[in-house]
This record gives sequence, C-alpha cells and structure tokens, in this order.
Amino acid sequence: MKYLILVRHAKSCWENNEIDHKRPINKRGKNDAELVSKFLEKTLDVVPDLIVISDAKRAQLTAEIFIKNLKWQNVETQLNHDLYDFSGESAFNVITSCPIEVNNLVIFGHNPTFTLLASQLGSEFIDNIPTTGVVIIAFDVDSWENIKSGETIKTIYPRDLK
Repeated sequence: MKYLILVRHAKSCWENNEIDHKRPINKRGKNDAELVSKFLEKTLDVVPDLIVISDAKRAQLTAEIFIKNLKWQNVETQLNHDLYDFSGESAFNVITSCPIEVNNLVIFGHNPTFTLLASQLGSEFIDNIPTTGVVIIAFDVDSWENIKSGETIKTIYPRDLK
C-alpha cells in the first residue's frame, strides 16, 4: 500500500513585489498552516518515509511548519524544482519516480497541479484544493510507477477547522 499526502502551500504574501518563486507566506497562511498541521498531529496515523517540497519559498515555509508540528524532523526531506509545476506532468513524474521502499510520501506544492492530481489519482472529484489544503490518497500498489487510481481517504481544509 502506498499513501500520497498532497499539501498545497499556505496563503502567500503579495506585498513586497517579490517574483512568484520567492513569495513568502502571509499571516493568514502561517495561521492556517499551524491550524491544519496541529489537527493532523492529532489525527494522522501515517508517518512519511519521504517529504518532497517545491523549492518555491512559500512551499518551503509551509513545510517547515508542518515538519515542526508533526515532529517529522527525522524524515528524509528533499527540495525539488519539478514540484514548481502548474500542469501536473512534472509533479506526477516526481511521484512515480519515488523509490519502491517509500510507502508514505508527502509532497508540498502548488495549484492547479495538486487539484488536478487529486482529482485524477483519487476516487473523488475535487474542484479546488485551497491554500494549506491536504488530500490523502491510498494506492493498492507495490511501486509508485504503477499508480493509476487510488482511494481518496481524507481531505482537510482550513475552513473546515475554523
């Protein structure tokens, strides 16, 4: 069994005229990341084998909050520019190229890619994963390269926790 946990980055800041790749998260984004990650800390029974993070600043900052609150500091973590993807193809390749020994994969990235992947790979149509939204999909396969369709087992959105 393979578990994919998609985490869309927290709400980003537009105030400093930063280029898209370097935009940080704003106050609401920090609060939502704290809220969702603390909820997961109490309810998630899956510990990741690997965490892969888009190299965009907002994804990295979101991941830092989740890693701290979920006590994932000892989990292997990788930055991957291919998750700074807005079509889905590169992100899908990141997922399907994961080593076979990785059973629980967490990735931090962007929309529209994550909504597209969640709808195509999961068992539910998802119209939009909001910022700091989490979707967990289970796949009954032995290898990531064989994933086609899985079961959407959980969605967590900040608005549902407020």
